[in-house]
Amino acid sequence: MLLEGKTAVVTGAGSGVGATSAQRFAEEGASVVCADIQFDRAKETVRRIEAAGGVAIAVDTDVTHERDVAAMIATAADRFGRVDIVFNNVGIPTPRLGATLEDHTLQDFQRLVSVNIGGVFLGCTYAVLQFKRQGGGGVILNTGSVAGLVAWGGAVYAATKGAVHQLTKAVAIEGAPFGIRANALCPAGMPYTGFMTAGGLEDSAEMTAKMAERTAANHPLGRPITAQDCAEAAVFLVSDRAANITGVLFPVDGGYVAR
Repeated sequence: MLLEGKTAVVTGAGSGVGATSAQRFAEEGASVVCADIQFDRAKETVRRIEAAGGVAIAVDTDVTHERDVAAMIATAADRFGRVDIVFNNVGIPTPRLGATLEDHTLQDFQRLVSVNIGGVFLGCTYAVLQFKRQGGGGVILNTGSVAGLVAWGGAVYAATKGAVHQLTKAVAIEGAPFGIRANALCPAGMPYTGFMTAGGLEDSAEMTAKMAERTAANHPLGRPITAQDCAEAAVFLVSDRAANITGVLFPVDGGYVAR
């Protein structure tokens, strides 16, 4: 029970890494606030957590809206007394996978920046404010990407993830005197988490299998990255076992960036 007695907020908790992480946090004893713009999906994650004996609530949250993020953190504090962990997981991929820099419209750029950077900025800001208000420190975990570490993935998407990484490190340094830790998960290819549909590709079983095979071939360990892989890393990074780890960009990539 690595997270017993803690309260965790997870954005994008309705699917993929967010849903799996929320369930794992609950399994480790945390009370979980499942936030998602797709509220029905967040409620389904809560249902699964409660069915397994855990404690969770769902919050309808658009991470690009400051009032929603402020309300998300306030709801967690009001319901459970304090907030210990904020996992800023929401992110969107390149709107048309394979698009080059010049293929992006200004609207594409602004949307990627608004969600991928803006959502993390707001999540970090209101997490820090809450942590300082209640005292005793806290943990922030952001979802970055291998694409923000090396030239891999769409140019604009990669730039937003690079910004997430820099923001994470800055928050880690600024928060250290207050006992606030901040780290980022940096996954490589995750063909099973719906990014193909979000990126405008066919999401059939056949296409997913082909993408999984292709992705696995890019990773030295020979396997695609799963939501479970990320969730297990997340549990460690937000737990007290990682009490002296902050400012880290943690690749979950099957060895990709070690080449």
